[in-house]
Amino acid sequence: MTLQQVRSEMREVASSVYAWIQPDGGWCLNNAGLILDGECAVLVDTAATERRTRVLAEAVGALAPAGPDFLVNTHFHGDHTFGNSYFKPRATIIAHENCARDQIAAGPGLRGLWPDVEWGETPVLGPDVTYRGDEAAVHSGGRRIALLHPGTAHTTGDTVVWLPDEGVLFTGDVVWSGSTPFCLMGSVTGSLEAIGRLRALGAETVVPGHGPVGGAELLDETAAYLSWLLEVAESGLRAGRSALETARSTELGAWAAFLDAERIVGNLHRAYAELAGAVPGAPIDVATAFGEMTQFHGGLPVCRA
Repeated sequence: MTLQQVRSEMREVASSVYAWIQPDGGWCLNNAGLILDGECAVLVDTAATERRTRVLAEAVGALAPAGPDFLVNTHFHGDHTFGNSYFKPRATIIAHENCARDQIAAGPGLRGLWPDVEWGETPVLGPDVTYRGDEAAVHSGGRRIALLHPGTAHTTGDTVVWLPDEGVLFTGDVVWSGSTPFCLMGSVTGSLEAIGRLRALGAETVVPGHGPVGGAELLDETAAYLSWLLEVAESGLRAGRSALETARSTELGAWAAFLDAERIVGNLHRAYAELAGAVPGAPIDVATAFGEMTQFHGGLPVCRA
């Protein structure tokens, strides 16, 4: 696949605020964002492969020829961070301290899940600056840019980027659009609490980590899936079924149209752990869960990165 064949769109969602969208939003086809204010540019996330990051860099360069001054990573997963090095040395990379910790621990592990993907030259490059607690800020000209850690949700180190004056919220993978939410490395209950906090912001435009841009309905949709999932998990535990058995016996109903339905298995592993008393984000056997997701799917889930 050449650079010209990579499908993507740089869409202006507010004045000088852009969402970079990669259809169809499935595995490793993430979104990014670009915020401009005078001569300062802030990039939100990168992409999974060298090829896709080069397409992102071209789109960014058309709007900010010098490149981004700051790069915010919303979490540690490689589809959002493997392209970090292509925006150095200019960009200062910022993330929550838990994101940095988990990125170091994970290394290039995502590549091993899909060995046939052409990852290219994508060295693991962590943040230059980390913050702790639940809030930080990027000072970019006169624009207010808040970095919020909503708690353990998709991962233990999520950051959402909030532009209060424009009503634009970049959620990373705390919120999804048309794709099955995924909490294997975070928390189902924590995600629901995080979405409640995000809902209180009153965002008018929501840029999810994957899938089309929307409004507050994306928060409601993600929360509705996770609430349904908890009910499925509670029923499965009462019946003495494993996560995989419960997934196979569950009618997806309205969620069947979502991409990557096999994530229900990983989500159930996390929900089972929490219902058994595990704290949000506690380590669980990710490799086993992903293996069972593959069984549920009938083969390795499709990754078109």
